[in-house]
Amino acid sequence: MEIGETIKKYRKEAGLTQKEVAKRVGVSAPAVNKWENGYSLPDISLLSPLARLFHVSVDELLAHEKGLTDNEANRLVEEALERLQTEPFEEVLEWMKGYIERYPNAYFLALWAARVFESQELRLGLPEDKKNEEFILDCYQRVLESEEEGLRISAAESLYYFYYRKKDYTKAEQYLAYFSEENPERKRKLAAIYRETNRQEEAYKMLEELLYGSYQRANQVFQDLYQMALGEEDYTKAHLLVDKMAALAQLFEIGKYHEVCQGLELATLEQDEEWTLLIMEQILSNLESLYGFTESPLYAHMEFRDTDYTSYLAKVKEDLLQGLKDEDVYGYMKNNQKWQELKGDNHENIRN
Repeated sequence: MEIGETIKKYRKEAGLTQKEVAKRVGVSAPAVNKWENGYSLPDISLLSPLARLFHVSVDELLAHEKGLTDNEANRLVEEALERLQTEPFEEVLEWMKGYIERYPNAYFLALWAARVFESQELRLGLPEDKKNEEFILDCYQRVLESEEEGLRISAAESLYYFYYRKKDYTKAEQYLAYFSEENPERKRKLAAIYRETNRQEEAYKMLEELLYGSYQRANQVFQDLYQMALGEEDYTKAHLLVDKMAALAQLFEIGKYHEVCQGLELATLEQDEEWTLLIMEQILSNLESLYGFTESPLYAHMEFRDTDYTSYLAKVKEDLLQGLKDEDVYGYMKNNQKWQELKGDNHENIRN
Protein backbone atom coordinates (compact mmCIF):
# COMPACT_ATOMS: atom_id res chain seq x y z
CA MET A 1 0.00 0.00 0.00
CA GLU A 2 1.39 3.41 -0.96
CA ILE A 3 1.06 6.48 1.20
CA GLY A 4 -1.85 7.89 -0.82
CA GLU A 5 -3.84 4.70 -0.22
CA THR A 6 -2.86 4.81 3.46
CA ILE A 7 -4.13 8.39 3.80
CA LYS A 8 -7.37 7.38 2.10
CA LYS A 9 -7.74 4.40 4.45
CA TYR A 10 -7.23 6.45 7.62
CA ARG A 11 -9.40 9.32 6.32
CA LYS A 12 -12.32 6.99 5.77
CA GLU A 13 -11.82 5.32 9.14
CA ALA A 14 -11.92 8.80 10.71
CA GLY A 15 -15.13 9.61 8.82
CA LEU A 16 -13.59 12.66 7.13
CA THR A 17 -14.02 14.03 3.61
CA GLN A 18 -11.11 15.12 1.48
CA LYS A 19 -12.24 18.72 1.96
CA GLU A 20 -12.20 18.33 5.75
CA VAL A 21 -8.72 16.81 5.73
CA ALA A 22 -7.51 19.61 3.47
CA LYS A 23 -8.90 22.28 5.81
CA ARG A 24 -7.34 20.68 8.90
CA VAL A 25 -3.80 20.51 7.47
CA GLY A 26 -3.93 23.72 5.44
CA VAL A 27 -3.98 22.51 1.84
CA SER A 28 -6.56 22.43 -0.93
CA ALA A 29 -9.04 19.60 -1.45
CA PRO A 30 -7.58 18.83 -4.91
CA ALA A 31 -4.19 18.35 -3.22
CA VAL A 32 -5.62 15.64 -0.97
CA ASN A 33 -7.29 14.07 -3.97
CA LYS A 34 -3.93 13.94 -5.77
CA TRP A 35 -2.31 12.26 -2.78
CA GLU A 36 -4.95 9.58 -2.62
CA ASN A 37 -4.80 8.90 -6.34
CA GLY A 38 -1.02 8.75 -6.41
CA TYR A 39 -0.51 11.87 -8.52
CA SER A 40 1.59 13.62 -5.87
CA LEU A 41 2.90 13.14 -2.35
CA PRO A 42 2.24 15.18 0.78
CA ASP A 43 5.05 17.47 1.84
CA ILE A 44 7.17 15.99 4.61
CA SER A 45 6.13 18.85 6.89
CA LEU A 46 2.54 17.59 6.65
CA LEU A 47 3.21 14.08 7.90
CA SER A 48 2.95 15.01 11.59
CA PRO A 49 -0.32 17.01 11.18
CA LEU A 50 -1.82 14.14 9.17
CA ALA A 51 -0.75 11.59 11.77
CA ARG A 52 -2.28 13.66 14.57
CA LEU A 53 -5.47 14.11 12.57
CA PHE A 54 -5.85 10.36 12.11
CA HIS A 55 -4.70 9.60 15.69
CA VAL A 56 -1.77 7.50 14.50
CA SER A 57 1.99 7.92 14.66
CA VAL A 58 4.05 9.06 11.69
CA ASP A 59 5.57 5.57 11.65
CA GLU A 60 2.09 4.07 11.40
CA LEU A 61 1.22 6.49 8.62
CA LEU A 62 4.25 5.28 6.71
CA ALA A 63 4.09 1.67 7.87
CA HIS A 64 2.36 0.35 4.76
CA GLU A 65 4.51 2.31 2.37
CA LYS A 66 6.41 0.05 -0.03
CA GLY A 67 8.73 2.81 -1.15
CA LEU A 68 8.76 5.34 -3.90
CA THR A 69 7.83 4.11 -7.36
CA ASP A 70 9.57 5.50 -10.44
CA ASN A 71 6.32 7.22 -11.43
CA GLU A 72 6.08 8.90 -8.03
CA ALA A 73 9.75 9.88 -8.24
CA ASN A 74 9.20 11.31 -11.69
CA ARG A 75 6.29 13.41 -10.42
CA LEU A 76 8.49 14.78 -7.63
CA VAL A 77 11.16 15.72 -10.16
CA GLU A 78 8.56 17.45 -12.33
CA GLU A 79 7.26 19.30 -9.28
CA ALA A 80 10.81 20.39 -8.42
CA LEU A 81 11.26 21.78 -11.92
CA GLU A 82 8.00 23.71 -11.63
CA ARG A 83 8.84 25.08 -8.18
CA LEU A 84 12.29 26.18 -9.32
CA GLN A 85 10.57 28.57 -11.73
CA THR A 86 8.94 30.56 -8.93
CA GLU A 87 10.56 29.65 -5.61
CA PRO A 88 14.06 30.25 -4.21
CA PHE A 89 16.59 27.63 -5.21
CA GLU A 90 17.61 26.78 -1.64
CA GLU A 91 14.01 26.28 -0.50
CA VAL A 92 13.25 23.84 -3.28
CA LEU A 93 16.54 22.05 -2.62
CA GLU A 94 15.72 21.59 1.06
CA TRP A 95 12.27 20.32 0.10
CA MET A 96 13.83 17.72 -2.19
CA LYS A 97 16.47 16.75 0.39
CA GLY A 98 13.62 15.73 2.66
CA TYR A 99 12.39 13.17 0.14
CA ILE A 100 15.90 11.90 -0.53
CA GLU A 101 16.35 11.27 3.19
CA ARG A 102 12.90 9.75 3.50
CA TYR A 103 13.48 7.34 0.61
CA PRO A 104 17.18 6.33 0.80
CA ASN A 105 16.69 3.53 -1.73
CA ALA A 106 14.77 5.60 -4.28
CA TYR A 107 17.65 5.54 -6.76
CA PHE A 108 15.62 6.94 -9.66
CA LEU A 109 14.71 9.97 -7.54
CA ALA A 110 18.29 10.45 -6.32
CA LEU A 111 19.64 10.35 -9.88
CA TRP A 112 17.22 12.83 -11.36
CA ALA A 113 17.13 15.11 -8.34
CA ALA A 114 20.92 15.43 -8.55
CA ARG A 115 20.76 16.10 -12.28
CA VAL A 116 18.06 18.73 -11.90
CA PHE A 117 19.82 20.67 -9.16
CA GLU A 118 23.26 20.32 -10.74
CA SER A 119 21.99 21.67 -14.06
CA GLN A 120 20.16 24.46 -12.24
CA GLU A 121 23.37 25.47 -10.49
CA LEU A 122 25.20 25.51 -13.81
CA ARG A 123 22.43 27.54 -15.41
CA LEU A 124 22.45 30.08 -12.58
CA GLY A 125 26.24 30.26 -12.64
CA LEU A 126 26.50 29.84 -8.89
CA PRO A 127 29.98 30.41 -7.42
CA GLU A 128 31.80 27.38 -6.03
CA ASP A 129 31.09 28.27 -2.41
CA LYS A 130 27.35 28.40 -3.13
CA LYS A 131 27.10 25.06 -4.88
CA ASN A 132 25.68 21.99 -3.17
CA GLU A 133 28.30 19.56 -4.39
CA GLU A 134 28.12 17.33 -1.33
CA PHE A 135 24.40 16.67 -1.83
CA ILE A 136 24.77 16.13 -5.58
CA LEU A 137 27.75 13.79 -5.26
CA ASP A 138 26.05 11.87 -2.45
CA CYS A 139 23.02 11.30 -4.68
CA TYR A 140 25.12 10.02 -7.56
CA GLN A 141 27.21 7.81 -5.31
CA ARG A 142 24.04 6.38 -3.78
CA VAL A 143 22.73 5.41 -7.22
CA LEU A 144 25.93 3.45 -7.89
CA GLU A 145 24.58 0.97 -5.32
CA SER A 146 21.44 0.29 -7.38
CA GLU A 147 20.83 -3.21 -8.72
CA GLU A 148 19.74 -1.70 -12.04
CA GLU A 149 22.66 -1.48 -14.44
CA GLY A 150 21.10 1.36 -16.41
CA LEU A 151 20.84 3.54 -13.30
CA ARG A 152 24.40 2.74 -12.26
CA ILE A 153 25.76 3.66 -15.67
CA SER A 154 23.73 6.90 -15.71
CA ALA A 155 25.11 7.87 -12.30
CA ALA A 156 28.65 6.99 -13.35
CA GLU A 157 28.22 9.09 -16.49
CA SER A 158 27.06 12.06 -14.41
CA LEU A 159 30.05 11.66 -12.09
CA TYR A 160 32.36 11.45 -15.11
CA TYR A 161 31.06 14.77 -16.44
CA PHE A 162 31.15 16.32 -12.95
CA TYR A 163 34.88 15.71 -12.61
CA TYR A 164 35.59 16.28 -16.30
CA ARG A 165 34.25 19.83 -15.99
CA LYS A 166 36.57 20.32 -13.02
CA LYS A 167 39.48 19.02 -15.12
CA ASP A 168 40.03 16.24 -12.60
CA TYR A 169 40.57 13.70 -15.38
CA THR A 170 42.00 11.00 -13.12
CA LYS A 171 38.82 11.00 -11.05
CA ALA A 172 36.63 11.22 -14.14
CA GLU A 173 38.32 8.17 -15.66
CA GLN A 174 37.63 6.10 -12.55
CA TYR A 175 33.90 6.18 -13.24
CA LEU A 176 34.36 4.75 -16.72
CA ALA A 177 34.93 1.43 -14.95
CA TYR A 178 31.13 1.18 -14.70
CA PHE A 179 30.94 0.97 -18.50
CA SER A 180 31.79 -2.29 -20.27
CA GLU A 181 35.06 -2.39 -22.20
CA GLU A 182 33.19 -2.53 -25.51
CA ASN A 183 30.72 0.24 -24.71
CA PRO A 184 31.26 2.92 -27.41
CA GLU A 185 30.49 5.67 -24.89
CA ARG A 186 33.28 4.46 -22.62
CA LYS A 187 35.76 4.71 -25.48
CA ARG A 188 34.51 8.12 -26.59
CA LYS A 189 34.74 9.54 -23.08
CA LEU A 190 38.18 8.04 -22.57
CA ALA A 191 39.30 9.61 -25.85
CA ALA A 192 38.14 12.99 -24.52
CA ILE A 193 40.35 12.50 -21.46
CA TYR A 194 43.28 11.52 -23.70
CA ARG A 195 42.73 14.66 -25.75
CA GLU A 196 42.69 16.89 -22.68
CA THR A 197 45.82 15.28 -21.24
CA ASN A 198 47.91 15.67 -24.41
CA ARG A 199 47.72 12.02 -25.45
CA GLN A 200 46.70 12.91 -28.98
CA GLU A 201 47.83 9.69 -30.66
CA GLU A 202 45.84 7.58 -28.22
CA ALA A 203 42.80 9.83 -28.64
CA TYR A 204 42.96 9.61 -32.42
CA LYS A 205 43.36 5.84 -32.35
CA MET A 206 40.42 5.32 -30.02
CA LEU A 207 38.12 7.63 -31.99
CA GLU A 208 39.11 5.99 -35.27
CA GLU A 209 38.39 2.57 -33.80
CA LEU A 210 34.98 3.89 -32.77
CA LEU A 211 34.40 5.21 -36.28
CA TYR A 212 35.30 1.91 -37.88
CA GLY A 213 33.20 0.02 -35.33
CA SER A 214 30.27 2.34 -36.07
CA TYR A 215 30.46 1.33 -39.72
CA GLN A 216 30.49 -2.36 -38.81
CA ARG A 217 27.46 -2.00 -36.54
CA ALA A 218 25.48 0.17 -38.95
CA ASN A 219 26.27 -2.10 -41.90
CA GLN A 220 25.12 -5.15 -39.95
CA VAL A 221 21.82 -3.46 -39.13
CA PHE A 222 21.32 -2.62 -42.81
CA GLN A 223 22.15 -6.25 -43.69
CA ASP A 224 19.53 -7.49 -41.21
CA LEU A 225 16.93 -5.10 -42.62
CA TYR A 226 17.86 -6.21 -46.13
CA GLN A 227 17.36 -9.88 -45.24
CA MET A 228 13.97 -9.05 -43.72
CA ALA A 229 12.96 -7.23 -46.90
CA LEU A 230 13.99 -10.24 -48.99
CA GLY A 231 12.03 -12.53 -46.69
CA GLU A 232 8.93 -10.44 -47.31
CA GLU A 233 9.76 -10.20 -51.05
CA ASP A 234 9.79 -6.43 -50.71
CA TYR A 235 12.27 -5.78 -53.50
CA THR A 236 11.64 -2.05 -53.54
CA LYS A 237 12.88 -1.79 -49.98
CA ALA A 238 15.71 -4.23 -50.72
CA HIS A 239 16.95 -1.91 -53.48
CA LEU A 240 16.79 1.06 -51.11
CA LEU A 241 18.85 -0.80 -48.52
CA VAL A 242 21.43 -1.90 -51.09
CA ASP A 243 21.88 1.75 -52.08
CA LYS A 244 22.23 2.76 -48.43
CA MET A 245 24.89 0.09 -47.79
CA ALA A 246 26.87 1.29 -50.79
CA ALA A 247 26.60 4.90 -49.59
CA LEU A 248 27.65 3.84 -46.10
CA ALA A 249 30.79 2.14 -47.41
CA GLN A 250 31.62 5.29 -49.38
CA LEU A 251 31.00 7.60 -46.40
CA PHE A 252 33.26 5.59 -44.12
CA GLU A 253 35.89 5.07 -46.86
CA ILE A 254 35.82 1.31 -46.50
CA GLY A 255 36.91 0.71 -50.09
CA LYS A 256 35.36 0.84 -53.56
CA TYR A 257 34.92 -2.95 -53.55
CA HIS A 258 32.44 -2.68 -50.67
CA GLU A 259 30.52 0.04 -52.50
CA VAL A 260 30.00 -1.93 -55.72
CA CYS A 261 29.39 -5.45 -54.37
CA GLN A 262 26.25 -4.75 -52.35
CA GLY A 263 23.62 -5.50 -55.00
CA LEU A 264 24.97 -8.75 -56.42
CA GLU A 265 22.62 -11.05 -54.51
CA LEU A 266 19.62 -8.92 -55.39
CA ALA A 267 20.61 -8.82 -59.06
CA THR A 268 20.77 -12.63 -59.15
CA LEU A 269 17.42 -12.97 -57.39
CA GLU A 270 15.83 -10.67 -59.95
CA GLN A 271 17.84 -12.33 -62.74
CA ASP A 272 18.76 -8.91 -64.07
CA GLU A 273 21.44 -9.69 -66.68
CA GLU A 274 22.62 -6.14 -67.25
CA TRP A 275 22.88 -5.29 -63.56
CA THR A 276 24.55 -8.62 -62.70
CA LEU A 277 27.18 -8.08 -65.39
CA LEU A 278 27.82 -4.48 -64.31
CA ILE A 279 28.26 -5.42 -60.65
CA MET A 280 30.58 -8.35 -61.37
CA GLU A 281 32.71 -6.23 -63.70
CA GLN A 282 32.99 -3.57 -60.99
CA ILE A 283 33.82 -6.17 -58.33
CA LEU A 284 36.64 -7.65 -60.40
CA SER A 285 37.93 -4.19 -61.33
CA ASN A 286 38.01 -3.02 -57.72
CA LEU A 287 39.17 -6.18 -56.01
CA GLU A 288 42.38 -4.51 -54.83
CA SER A 289 40.28 -2.13 -52.70
CA LEU A 290 38.88 -4.98 -50.59
CA TYR A 291 41.05 -3.66 -47.75
CA GLY A 292 40.89 -0.05 -48.87
CA PHE A 293 40.07 1.17 -45.37
CA THR A 294 43.62 0.35 -44.27
CA GLU A 295 44.86 3.17 -46.49
CA SER A 296 42.14 5.69 -45.67
CA PRO A 297 43.23 8.83 -43.78
CA LEU A 298 40.15 8.31 -41.60
CA TYR A 299 41.93 5.40 -39.94
CA ALA A 300 45.50 6.70 -40.09
CA HIS A 301 46.23 6.00 -36.41
CA MET A 302 44.79 2.50 -36.31
CA GLU A 303 47.12 -0.47 -36.38
CA PHE A 304 46.47 -2.99 -39.13
CA ARG A 305 48.42 -6.14 -39.68
CA ASP A 306 51.30 -5.58 -42.08
CA THR A 307 50.11 -8.19 -44.53
CA ASP A 308 50.75 -8.68 -48.20
CA TYR A 309 47.25 -9.21 -49.56
CA THR A 310 48.45 -10.03 -53.10
CA SER A 311 48.18 -13.79 -52.86
CA TYR A 312 44.94 -13.58 -50.90
CA LEU A 313 43.32 -11.26 -53.46
CA ALA A 314 44.46 -13.58 -56.24
CA LYS A 315 42.67 -16.44 -54.49
CA VAL A 316 39.53 -14.32 -54.05
CA LYS A 317 39.57 -13.48 -57.75
CA GLU A 318 40.01 -17.15 -58.66
CA ASP A 319 37.04 -18.09 -56.47
CA LEU A 320 34.91 -15.32 -57.97
CA LEU A 321 35.65 -16.45 -61.53
CA GLN A 322 34.96 -20.03 -60.56
CA GLY A 323 31.68 -18.93 -59.01
CA LEU A 324 30.58 -17.40 -62.32
CA LYS A 325 30.26 -20.92 -63.67
CA ASP A 326 27.69 -21.92 -61.07
CA GLU A 327 24.63 -22.66 -63.20
CA ASP A 328 22.34 -22.82 -60.15
CA VAL A 329 23.09 -19.18 -59.39
CA TYR A 330 23.96 -17.66 -62.78
CA GLY A 331 22.16 -19.98 -65.19
CA TYR A 332 20.15 -17.03 -66.52
CA MET A 333 23.43 -15.50 -67.80
CA LYS A 334 24.42 -18.45 -70.02
CA ASN A 335 23.44 -16.69 -73.25
CA ASN A 336 25.08 -13.41 -72.30
CA GLN A 337 28.23 -13.14 -74.41
CA LYS A 338 29.91 -10.56 -72.19
CA TRP A 339 29.34 -12.82 -69.21
CA GLN A 340 30.96 -15.72 -71.01
CA GLU A 341 33.89 -13.49 -71.88
CA LEU A 342 34.13 -12.45 -68.26
CA LYS A 343 34.27 -16.12 -67.27
CA GLY A 344 37.04 -16.66 -69.81
CA ASP A 345 34.98 -19.02 -72.02
CA ASN A 346 35.50 -18.97 -75.77
CA HIS A 347 32.89 -18.88 -78.50
CA GLU A 348 32.97 -22.67 -78.87
CA ASN A 349 31.85 -22.95 -75.27
CA ILE A 350 29.04 -20.51 -75.89
CA ARG A 351 27.74 -22.50 -78.88
CA ASN A 352 27.83 -25.67 -76.88
